[in-house]
Amino acid sequence: MSDKDTLIQPDRGQKATAIHLVDKQGLEAFVKSLSAPQRAALAAQKFEAEGYSHAIVPDGDHWFVVSGVANVNSLSSWCMAKLAEVLPPGTYRREGGEPGPALFGWVTGQYRFDRYRKDPPSDGPRVLLTKEVKAIERTLREAAATMLVRDLVNTPAEDMGPAQLEHEAQLIAKAHGAEFKVTTGDALERAFPMVHGVGRAAARSHAPRMIELHWGDPAHPKVAIVGKGVCFDSGGLDLKPSSAMLLMKKDMGGAAHALALAQLVMASGLKVRLHLLIPAVENAVSGNSFRPGDVLRSRAGLSVEIGNTDAEGRLVLGDALTRAGEENPELVIDFATLTGAARVALGPDLPALFTRRDETAEELIKAGNEHDDKCWRLPLFDGYREYLKSDIADLNNSATNGFAGASVAGLFLDRFLPEGIDWAHFDTFAWRPAAKPGRPKGGDALGLRAAWGLLKGRYG
Repeated sequence: MSDKDTLIQPDRGQKATAIHLVDKQGLEAFVKSLSAPQRAALAAQKFEAEGYSHAIVPDGDHWFVVSGVANVNSLSSWCMAKLAEVLPPGTYRREGGEPGPALFGWVTGQYRFDRYRKDPPSDGPRVLLTKEVKAIERTLREAAATMLVRDLVNTPAEDMGPAQLEHEAQLIAKAHGAEFKVTTGDALERAFPMVHGVGRAAARSHAPRMIELHWGDPAHPKVAIVGKGVCFDSGGLDLKPSSAMLLMKKDMGGAAHALALAQLVMASGLKVRLHLLIPAVENAVSGNSFRPGDVLRSRAGLSVEIGNTDAEGRLVLGDALTRAGEENPELVIDFATLTGAARVALGPDLPALFTRRDETAEELIKAGNEHDDKCWRLPLFDGYREYLKSDIADLNNSATNGFAGASVAGLFLDRFLPEGIDWAHFDTFAWRPAAKPGRPKGGDALGLRAAWGLLKGRYG
């Protein structure tokens, strides 16, 4: 991306429209600093320094912007994002300080998914200046990763099936000189039997596969990132109702997060040996669909009775986590749009976080708070392991009761990763049902910046 195209640029004193950020505490003093006509203009627009509110104030032959924030001394990623959406195209700078974390929301607030529109909106960019030049590249990388998640999740399943997901992963691998491998067909059935079992009913064009990427110095600490890549989930023979299928193009949201995080790791040159794994499938319905009551073998050697074909994500992740564990990584992070139970418990904005180690959970929660990407820890409670018992196999993929669904799914995954490995599991929604400043309705990254914050803290 050339300098002229970026939405945040170095402040070299170039001409720009001023943005004054004002909180309620400082409003009175700010108003006193204005001329009488400017105070009248502000009053006419009923500006009271509410968050995300703004007013346009005349200033000779030009004008400036006043925008309300919660605290001018503690800006968030989103406090200037609405301005990036609604102000006229042009160049802007914050008066009296730097945008800081608000740079991120300035970029993501201008995201649009226009792939299928004949005549997408064509107004120009809003550029924000900053003297914190070192923050520009870092912010643009994080924003690009977030917008990659949005693009992948927003794309309909016919255009974002396993083959297209493979293509996206291959482009990222090529851009960073990573080793790339895909397992399909008979080899997939032998090496990743649960991935094959879930995906075998799909049309040939959406055939299942395991996507793997290796990058970095083998002498560096090993980190595995795993993402659930169910490109569409009909529920299988335990068919979802039509209303529940409407958003199932987003069931590869975990894979989108994993790809985006891997891209951040490689673009930033993090000193790790990275292993990315994406089991990519479509959970379709046909004559050879896997059935309720079937028993599937897994890469780990465990047998799994199928209590519900709509609990397919944990099956493909089980094989992927087993493969990740074979390289004895120091840390494994997985992302998955795994359970409705997590959404019932935490709603759409908070990813459910599960970890084996308390200190890892604390790091992720701290990083999430610092990056305006909050997550909430739920327990991997040993007492619920009994819910996964099977009468005929090593375990069942679905509990017979409706209790602690997100925790039970996490406990299922825990069985497929060797003991002792540090592991974090994000049960994320990957979707915003309603727009917020900097965060349009549709696919979104939830948990990505928290995970990235942890990786930067450990290996940066």
